[in-house]
Amino acid sequence: MDYPRESGIVLIPTRFVWPYGGRAVYISGSFTGWTQWPMTPVEGCPTVFQTICSLPPGYHQYKFVVDGEWRHDEHQPFISSNIGIVNTILLTRESDFLPAMLSPQVPPSVPGSSMDVDNEAFQRVVRVTDGTSPESFPIISEADLEISRHRIAVFLSTHMAYELLPESGKVIALDVDLPVKQAFHILHEQGISTAPLWDFSKAKFVGVLSVLDFILIMRELGTHGSNLTEEELETHTISAWKEAKLYLSTQVNGLGSAVPRQLVQAGPDDSLKEVALKILQNGVATVPILHSLSSDASNPRLLHLASLSGILKCICRFFKHSPSSLPILQYPLCAVPVGTWVPKIGEPNRQPLAMLRPSASLGAALNLLLQAQVSSIPIVDDNDSLLDVYSRSDITTLAKDKIYAHVNLEEITIHQALQYRDDPFSTYGYNNQKCHMCLRSDPIHKILERLSQPGVRRLVIVEAGSKRVEGIISVGDIFRFLLGI
Repeated sequence: MDYPRESGIVLIPTRFVWPYGGRAVYISGSFTGWTQWPMTPVEGCPTVFQTICSLPPGYHQYKFVVDGEWRHDEHQPFISSNIGIVNTILLTRESDFLPAMLSPQVPPSVPGSSMDVDNEAFQRVVRVTDGTSPESFPIISEADLEISRHRIAVFLSTHMAYELLPESGKVIALDVDLPVKQAFHILHEQGISTAPLWDFSKAKFVGVLSVLDFILIMRELGTHGSNLTEEELETHTISAWKEAKLYLSTQVNGLGSAVPRQLVQAGPDDSLKEVALKILQNGVATVPILHSLSSDASNPRLLHLASLSGILKCICRFFKHSPSSLPILQYPLCAVPVGTWVPKIGEPNRQPLAMLRPSASLGAALNLLLQAQVSSIPIVDDNDSLLDVYSRSDITTLAKDKIYAHVNLEEITIHQALQYRDDPFSTYGYNNQKCHMCLRSDPIHKILERLSQPGVRRLVIVEAGSKRVEGIISVGDIFRFLLGI
């Protein structure tokens, strides 16, 4: 239905969002004469469709057509009508919220418009029938939470680590006598962030080399009076670095001696719950699954590197055909107390979410990664809209072409550091494979599915349209919540 400019009707620009995916999504309502208007995906969030319609104040009904099927949004007000279940919206006079806006000043409603829209501005304009915000969602009930936790705990306790082993694949281990420089070249070239360490003299696995080691090395290289020089890095072995790292930790902690950290490992017959707890309680990304044919556990075989993402994939696969057995799966993310969220104004006792501007130094990013004990940092613009993510694993790009020897951590910016990624066509180093986003309205089952994908360790929660960062959720957050830790 058209509302001509010359009619003098006061129109309110109203955004409609379908955040539940689909290939082709349309909106149809009393304001379109029940014809179908196309909706377009939000940039960076392909599962979210939106459109802007300029509507007069009053009562309106609408539905969505998703891949040819009539649908309604269960999280918005709805009623039963003579054409089935429809969503409803009541627009009051905009003078109650904003200065009067006559139709000649309002851009014409273009079906399928993908313009960026400020959610808060529209929440001030739009008032729905039950008097609640369009973004309000139910909080998960205690009963649904307990049922879900219990069934997941039973699954994890009754399934073993050998179920994580792929039908085929490779696991990379490093010799402790390998030069550190060469080791980090291998991590970068293989696209991995951690590798078990094998000591031939002891005939056993003795530890793990991770990107955290490279971060500490880079900081040590940049420290005035460092005992580690760039030349030494060429020949410095992994075992020598581990000894130096142990020495440095005693200086930092002021302790006279320190005991080397023991390798955290698991066997193929350990339960998935035991493996998950070892990862969480020891603060590691992976746990080697080792198996020995001898009774004294000598000459162990490295079968797999277990991660929380792999365990989560098992959970998703097991409950895929019986989602109703886990009530939590149908709730939106914002209805579940999980993840780290940007504190609201005046909200007490909330840790701020670690974020940086692209102009910040790489040294500041590395310090924040260590101090905040996080694996990644959202990189945002002046409006806190997401540009990219800098992760611990990104530090291995400095091993390429010996870049680390030519950079000063305090002089190189994050924007410059992100350019060393392999994608030369990205803006701000933006890489869709590295920067994974979701919305607060996304159902938990979609969150779990995305976090179970290889290489996805966290999702940045953004506002649809503006991509303003609202929070971050990691696979570790999910497991700590599900296991009640």
